[in-house]
Amino acid sequence: MAAQFGRRLRKGAATTAVAAVAVAALSASQAPGVNDHGRQTAADATPSPEASASDGSATGNSPYYTDLPPLKSPNPSPSTGPGPGGTGATEAGIPATVLDAYKKAETTLREAKPGCNLPWQLLAAIGRVESGQARGGQVRADGTTIKPILGPQLDGNGFALIKDTDDGAYDGNSAYDSAVGPMQFIPSTWAWAGRDGNGDGKKDPNNIYDAALAAGHYLCRNNWDLSQQDDLDRAILSYNQSREYLNLVMRWLEYYRKGTHEVPDGTGTLPDNRSDDGAGAGPTPTTPGSTPGTTPPGSPTPGPDRPEPGKPGKPGGGTPAPKPPTTPPGTPSTPPTTTPTPTDTVDHLEDAGTAKLTAMAGDTFGKRISTRAETEAGKAVAKVRVRFTVVGDTDTTFTGGESVATVATNSSGVAVAPALQAGEKTGAVTVRATVVGRTVPGLDYKATVTERAADTLARTDDAALTCAPGGEFATQVEVKATYNGAVADGVAATATLITSADDATANDKGPYFKDADGKTVRTLTGLKTDAKGLLKLPKLYADDTTGTFLLRITTAGGATLTVELTVAAAETSSPSASASPSA
Repeated sequence: MAAQFGRRLRKGAATTAVAAVAVAALSASQAPGVNDHGRQTAADATPSPEASASDGSATGNSPYYTDLPPLKSPNPSPSTGPGPGGTGATEAGIPATVLDAYKKAETTLREAKPGCNLPWQLLAAIGRVESGQARGGQVRADGTTIKPILGPQLDGNGFALIKDTDDGAYDGNSAYDSAVGPMQFIPSTWAWAGRDGNGDGKKDPNNIYDAALAAGHYLCRNNWDLSQQDDLDRAILSYNQSREYLNLVMRWLEYYRKGTHEVPDGTGTLPDNRSDDGAGAGPTPTTPGSTPGTTPPGSPTPGPDRPEPGKPGKPGGGTPAPKPPTTPPGTPSTPPTTTPTPTDTVDHLEDAGTAKLTAMAGDTFGKRISTRAETEAGKAVAKVRVRFTVVGDTDTTFTGGESVATVATNSSGVAVAPALQAGEKTGAVTVRATVVGRTVPGLDYKATVTERAADTLARTDDAALTCAPGGEFATQVEVKATYNGAVADGVAATATLITSADDATANDKGPYFKDADGKTVRTLTGLKTDAKGLLKLPKLYADDTTGTFLLRITTAGGATLTVELTVAAAETSSPSASASPSA
């Protein structure tokens, strides 16, 4: 039913814009104002400023399939069997390998980024819209597509203009980029977002396991929580910055949430309609993307996800109909003029007032990197994609766990990187800013990660610490570390039984700790506070020396606490005279 409806929509649409508006309106009309989970529907959602500000979408805003979910229940009818290109049960059915890839990606992200709350149904919705679930599950056993899935070249002719960034390695085009694979990543995004989802040691955008895991990480960046509608909207819009795209993905997400089932690979439903009104995947399994008898003899065979040739007036739609010549024969032809893009005018990058970048291990940097794209004359260049990359041996990342972020410059030519999240490795960190699609020198920023620190230590109780000679202290010393009043977790500490208040060397007598072999130890190193900032020392013992002794605890950051320990013999009472001598 959806396929038939899609064909009617395409025939009745005069332009791509009309088709897109119709899809958005029909998407909104199929659901009440609030979905089954109590959240606002995509029809009510508006792109957030944060989502709309970046020009670094996963797909380069490539065309996508616009088929709507069917109105009927997603649960299969017992009388309906799957078949290649069919409509019945295959509407909700997802090819087995493709479905497995989505679910494995969800499981991986549940461990890697639990706060993201990524549902596998979102990957299924995007996979349906981007490639019709890898062309109905045309994948091998390892998840690699039988044929590459390529979008149209992004040459600015009805699409975005993205010049080649991979020397044709993924899309076979050394002039312009194309979206690649079942999740339709452009090569420049795959360069940093790519993942190895099937454990074969490769990151292949044409493998559904790799692509699904990469899409999950992409949607989970920026600390987005996909259980919150605003963050869900931002994530989807970052994949393809179109309101109609957001509406459509949300419709399929809600459809799959109501139920789905597994169908054999290669038997999934093939889409009919695309956002650029180009030809969709046809019903012939051996040649997806073509319909027998529609290609004129001698014409190039249309690609699996490219429009058929000979459709004038469609963006990227192929060769237009011949027109009579408008100049006399023999007139010298004038080379076509090309208008330089903003990226072409960039001469260099300048720091845009980035402050000193310092953070304690585990903390978020309070300042962010700002870069300005400029022409040779020093004028600002807007709408240029700047890529920020954390380089070198470090576990510091941008918030969200990614080491690369792409941000478009604003009207002032400035791109502001996401906040940095300090890892546990201390020392210098380098972040490099480069212009996507333009070979100009990069700009390096230095950041510093310092060790975790505490500025205050305090005992958690005030019990007296006393012991008889040769005995064992009944109370273990426990302290709490804070920094600027907040819990100081993971802070390195040292505990030493010192000689005196003025002599911090280890004492050679008095109380002591025991090591694993039971030997006497009077200095403990390698201690760390726990997640609550607490540090509980091992048991203390006393030798035969009596007196008052000092235990000093110090931490990174300068916090110090000195604790008194008393070793004294138990007091004995003398017998009292109970009677006087008798006379």
